[in-house]
Amino acid sequence: MTHLLPRVVPTSQHFLLQRSTSQATIDLMSASLIETERLTLRKLSVEDAPFILRLVNEPSFLQFIGDKGVRNLEDARQYILNGPVASYAQNGFGLFLVQLKANQVPLGMCGLLKRETLEDVDIGFAFLPEFWNKGYAFEAAAVVLSYAKDVLKLPRIVAITNKDNDASGKLLEKLRFHFDRLIKLSDDKAELKLFVSRELQK
Repeated sequence: MTHLLPRVVPTSQHFLLQRSTSQATIDLMSASLIETERLTLRKLSVEDAPFILRLVNEPSFLQFIGDKGVRNLEDARQYILNGPVASYAQNGFGLFLVQLKANQVPLGMCGLLKRETLEDVDIGFAFLPEFWNKGYAFEAAAVVLSYAKDVLKLPRIVAITNKDNDASGKLLEKLRFHFDRLIKLSDDKAELKLFVSRELQK
């Protein structure tokens, strides 16, 4: 089954992303806000430290993404400043906080990363377990991919996962990625699966 990603259409104030079942808008004034039918994606700030402290210490995050060494709120604030916030300034993109549009409850993170040890920009996502299997990760990742393609004009997007992370692999396949090969980000790191987007390829 083919999964269609949102299409970006320019308007005077926003980019409007349209699908058959939902609409989403990107605020181009600051590129800080993306909205879908159910979700808001916005830039992370140090005020999100309590949520980040919990998210990056979830057993699933530690197993499939890794230990970021975030042990307290100050660590979480530094993680935000040195990671997403620094990426916004340096690259013009980064990880967004994903929250429910209706009540602003945070669910996870989703966005784009540029790693020194990886040639291409990759998409990343992590959600709290209680929000799995509800379509939120797909909804967030699909609009991030449209943002990458239609606003940022990125020529290619990849994704990397732990070899045992079957759930993320299945999500990437729904997003029209295909497994390319096993890679190492450095000699002392474990092998990872590299996925390449069928929609965004050089």
